[in-house]
Amino acid sequence: MARSELRLPLRGERPPLVEIARRVALAVLIVLVSALLVYFDRDDYRDSSGTPITFLSAIYYATVSLSTTGYGDIVPVTPQARLLTILVITPLRFAFLILLVGTTISALSERSRMQYRVARWRAKVRNHTIICGFGTKGRAAARTLIADGVDPSRIVAIDPTPEGVASAQALGITAVQANAEHSETLHQVELDRARAVLITVHDDNSAVMITLTVRQQSKTVFIAASVREEENVALLKQSGARSVITSQEAAGRLVGLAARKPTIAAVAEDLISYGTGLDLRQRPINEDEIGRGVRDVAEVVIAVVRGSREESIPANAAGELRRGDQLLYVQFPDMRPG
Repeated sequence: MARSELRLPLRGERPPLVEIARRVALAVLIVLVSALLVYFDRDDYRDSSGTPITFLSAIYYATVSLSTTGYGDIVPVTPQARLLTILVITPLRFAFLILLVGTTISALSERSRMQYRVARWRAKVRNHTIICGFGTKGRAAARTLIADGVDPSRIVAIDPTPEGVASAQALGITAVQANAEHSETLHQVELDRARAVLITVHDDNSAVMITLTVRQQSKTVFIAASVREEENVALLKQSGARSVITSQEAAGRLVGLAARKPTIAAVAEDLISYGTGLDLRQRPINEDEIGRGVRDVAEVVIAVVRGSREESIPANAAGELRRGDQLLYVQFPDMRPG
């Protein structure tokens, strides 16, 4: 498998092809300006073949003059034409050469800069989240992480399509255009130092393969996956996923709920739409909350996360809070920081 390039977020630079096209357009413009000047003054130029100076001849003269080739078959013969060559054509020649040399140097230096940025990223990246599949679900997952305060530099996207990679870069996310089922791809995004892997591909079979590959390379990384069919949930968990979301089932439940109890469906949708309205939050308990009940804390607690497996216990069954517990609570809009 060919190694795919790690693509860091764009920092306001023009894409390489756009920059090359811009420079080519400038070079063509310089040639055309030179050719027009020669053509309008064509009576002061002589062709060694004795034929009149046509516009094609003027373009030919401008091209060989600007490129310093200078065959000498077309030459200025009057003082006016020679003065034009000295004062106009020669500066345009310098501009043309600087443009060509500058394009080459820029291309070489841009690659060196990108290699340096990638090396720095590899050296610094720790506890990042890898999103496998950057379609609708992957973009939603990334936006939720960012809304929850995760720095985009701590998110890496893997997607086989150029559109997915471009979407990730637009959000400030590092991306790789590759298949996440391959172990080489996961090694490239520093899986061994990742905090979590989110699998949001469209195909359930691919989700299983990615889960197996991730778990083979890392026994401890947290894996959350989205599947289309409920029957594949057990298979994903057996493959190593800690959390499995059934996208079609979840959407169907919300739609069914909206038909009978639209207000409840709207609140449920609000809770899972992070960053607006009501939000679900999780935090560790404070020292002074140990031994107290969930009703004694300021927030509206709905569950307590307890134990090394992070299993949630309904708030009314949690009893006294213990050291290491975490609270799942509803954050209202007026509780947001700032």
